[in-house]
Amino acid sequence: MKNLTRREFLKTSLAGAGLTIAAAVTPGGIRLLSLAEAEQASFHPNAYLLIGADESVTVIVNKSEMGQGVYTSLPMIIADELEADWKQVRIAPAPAGAEYKDPVWGMQSTGGSTSIRHMHDALRKAGAAAREMLVIAAARNMQISTKDCLASNGTVRNVKTGKGLSYGKLVAEAAKLEVPQNPQLKKPNQLRYIGKDMARLDVPDKSMGKANFGIDTFVPNMLYATVSRPPQYGATAASFDKAAAEKVPGVRLVTEISRGIAICADSIDAAWKGKAALNIAWQNPAMAALSTATIEGDLVAKANDTGIVAASKGDATAALGTAAKKIQSFYLLPYLSHATMEPMNCTASVAADKCEVWAPTQNQGGVQTTAAKITGLTPEQVFVHTTFLGGGFGRRFEQDFVEEAVSLSKAAGRPVKLIWTREEDLQHDYYRPANYTRIEAGLDAKGRIVAWNHKIVCPSIFARVFPGTMKNGIDNAAVEGLPDFEYDVPNFRAEYVRIDLPVPVGFWRSVGASHNGFIIESFVDELAAAAGKDPLEFRLAHLKDHPRARRVLETAAKKAGWGKPPKLGQAMGIAYHLSFDSYVAHVAEASVDKATGRITVHRISTAVDCGSVINPDTVKAQMESGIIMGLSAALKEKMEFAKGGVKSQNFGDYELLRMEEIPEIDVDIVASGDKLGGIGEPGVPPTAPAVANAVFKATGVRLWNLPMTPETVKAAMAK
Repeated sequence: MKNLTRREFLKTSLAGAGLTIAAAVTPGGIRLLSLAEAEQASFHPNAYLLIGADESVTVIVNKSEMGQGVYTSLPMIIADELEADWKQVRIAPAPAGAEYKDPVWGMQSTGGSTSIRHMHDALRKAGAAAREMLVIAAARNMQISTKDCLASNGTVRNVKTGKGLSYGKLVAEAAKLEVPQNPQLKKPNQLRYIGKDMARLDVPDKSMGKANFGIDTFVPNMLYATVSRPPQYGATAASFDKAAAEKVPGVRLVTEISRGIAICADSIDAAWKGKAALNIAWQNPAMAALSTATIEGDLVAKANDTGIVAASKGDATAALGTAAKKIQSFYLLPYLSHATMEPMNCTASVAADKCEVWAPTQNQGGVQTTAAKITGLTPEQVFVHTTFLGGGFGRRFEQDFVEEAVSLSKAAGRPVKLIWTREEDLQHDYYRPANYTRIEAGLDAKGRIVAWNHKIVCPSIFARVFPGTMKNGIDNAAVEGLPDFEYDVPNFRAEYVRIDLPVPVGFWRSVGASHNGFIIESFVDELAAAAGKDPLEFRLAHLKDHPRARRVLETAAKKAGWGKPPKLGQAMGIAYHLSFDSYVAHVAEASVDKATGRITVHRISTAVDCGSVINPDTVKAQMESGIIMGLSAALKEKMEFAKGGVKSQNFGDYELLRMEEIPEIDVDIVASGDKLGGIGEPGVPPTAPAVANAVFKATGVRLWNLPMTPETVKAAMAK
């Protein structure tokens, strides 16, 4: 799986008389171009397909593979329309460049469960256009009508005689043809790969230990680097023993950088020993009194501020005043770490006229821009090699680890491989924001919701990452799930209160939906209980105009056996959430040990409607993955702070869900002809509320804070 530079790609395309199709998403629609046209175009294509004389079909993938299966699903889209032989399909990770930007976002990055949604149409048209060109070339070669030609499995055959020519024998002639702009796409019943379970192309190498992740990168003459970072926010180094570190055998460079003191050495062991010898005295932390308690106190106090209206309908305040029954609840959710399996790392090689970066990144465009800024080179002189990612979840969109590696290579004059430790990874993350929410709602005499007043206190991710998106001061991530609130509530108001704390925040799998999904669906359950209604029926009664939401709720409930007596000691909880254009409902079956407060989740029945499905096997895998991550956050995860910095250090005090704690997971894909939805993140949001609602059913105890640890559950039951 070679990572091609643009120059290498063009050279490879021209060699062997291959057929190359470039797809560009323009304001006027999708444009398909030959290689020569792509070179002359005033705009940049977003995807490339190359069919070689050797029968190979290469798809240049502009998205990062971090376990979500895009190295299989994106080629599937092209291969199906092309009628390619799947055994001949190859992938090549795209280099960084304007040619490979996401056509919707205008930047080369992976996130937001958008890879298939943003690339689907362009890839289908590219595959269909290539197929039509190959058919025309075959018809001319065999001197028959194109109507008598059939493309199938990498060959164009004469339907009357059965004789045919392989794609490799046709590409030279096909490459001379004009690229059709409106090729005929397949009908659903003609699809060969799309909608079928397909084995992942990246799994064999990963299973055999052959796959190269960022941490597996080795380049000649490289040094290993580590950085000692301040343990408190805003602290600086008052002194450090540079001479002692330099005396450590193998240490080649000791230097201050913006984030701390860096060591470059011949081995990672020497680098770590050099760091230990620094004996740094840190001084003047900006927030010396910062702790978990002060953070939570600040969040709660901030709820007294007037917020910015993020969504409004009717008059929630007036309707609350006349409601037959009023309910108010407060929710507090912690900061969460990404805790990726592969810690942050990056290898960089800076020369006078070129910079190469090997990185497990979700943001190739950002890497190129970052490296160009540090080195003074042009972006075209920066070459980004995207490796496999050992987990991303939004963390690898950031540039901190890239900045450090490039800066150190420039300073050392040699390639540098930077590796973070697990402790550094946990203590210097861009965390999922903490969140405090107050909700008031009113029910009428019939038990219907007549008013909903929602106030969110949350740090802003977008203010740092994409400040231009902060329209009227609203962070779209913080209020995710509220502007498109689907429950039928005639009087609705949502406010956002931004709070700026020293803890850095960033994108975390499902972003704002990860906390708002829990809050909304827990509160809906609370309203159902106050109304004396079944939680499922209560939801369905308020979703009459939303058939997709109703379908996933009904499907998950049926799968779980909702309404039937559960197993002894167990109870069911239900929740649904719309995020990333996909609908997901979970029914959790759980029990609670009343002596210890320990929650055991036995089974989760899931229904997902993500519109059209490319690879059902991947959809199920991503649902399972999202549920497991959501369960880990619901039951265990919480960043702790003390003395001005992060207290949590490793998995001993930042626990993750363990294998023996994973429940049985049953995923049902709800067939839908609706638009494509994302799949990497939507499984997370309904998980925690489904479990919390099951706990309420089992114990009568309502849990408003996460995580639901045995200690918090036991304390709640005691009250």
